[in-house]
Amino acid sequence: MNKKVKDKPAKTVIPERERAASSDLPAEAARLLARLGEAGAYARPDPLVEDALVARRGGDGVSIGSGRFATASGRILAAADLAAWNAAGTQLTITAAGRARLRRQAMPGDMAFPAQHHDLTVVEGGSEPILRNASENPLSWMMRRRDRDGTPLIDAASFEAGERLRRDMTTAALLPRMGSAFGAPRVDGAGPRDPASAADHVIAARQRVRGALDAVGSDLSGLLIDLCGFLKGLERIEAERRWPARSAKVVARIALGRLAEHYGLEREATGPERGRLRLWRG
Repeated sequence: MNKKVKDKPAKTVIPERERAASSDLPAEAARLLARLGEAGAYARPDPLVEDALVARRGGDGVSIGSGRFATASGRILAAADLAAWNAAGTQLTITAAGRARLRRQAMPGDMAFPAQHHDLTVVEGGSEPILRNASENPLSWMMRRRDRDGTPLIDAASFEAGERLRRDMTTAALLPRMGSAFGAPRVDGAGPRDPASAADHVIAARQRVRGALDAVGSDLSGLLIDLCGFLKGLERIEAERRWPARSAKVVARIALGRLAEHYGLEREATGPERGRLRLWRG
């Protein structure tokens, strides 16, 4: 008795030229990768055009088209592990390796490969911009961390208040430099941090830092310096101060709340729902 053998689905074969191109992406594949790197972006087979992908982006029920690409470009990204299809084969999304490649491409020169493994951001302050790894920022961690009820540990106002204090401390040159400043000016043999040699914007930043810490109070100012300035994590703060576990979270929320009040930052916008229409005539 002859048994029927079901045909297995044919395995997708990536042409050799496409596998070779995955190390150095073609222009269209690179553009598709950049589209997939946008928030909420994905690509799917185009129902209107054969052998084509349509890229979409957006969320919360709103989807916006962001271009049409050849299916071969999607295969190149998938072969290079820069993008992956879902189980149903209906959506192509970027992978962690793809995001790392985009971060590497966004940074020039020697900072390209460090940017691949770190979330580097540019902090304006002082005499020159400073690169900072945002993934090491405890304020960002507190924004991502959720309580049992689903709310973040700190709100947007507290996060912005802590970032503002950090920027002022950076501008005021109150944080230690990693390395030597060979080009720093010297006045009458004094060091580069001589108060008399500070620029006006540095002096103004120091005054803002002093005013913010005074408004928060001496009982909480030291915590803000460690948390926002030196980017110490909550567990390290608890260990250094010999506090009970998870107590730094509560104290940090109180300190950042006071700091936000000092800066005049509110959790939600207040005011009338509609502004009065004014007309100016020439």
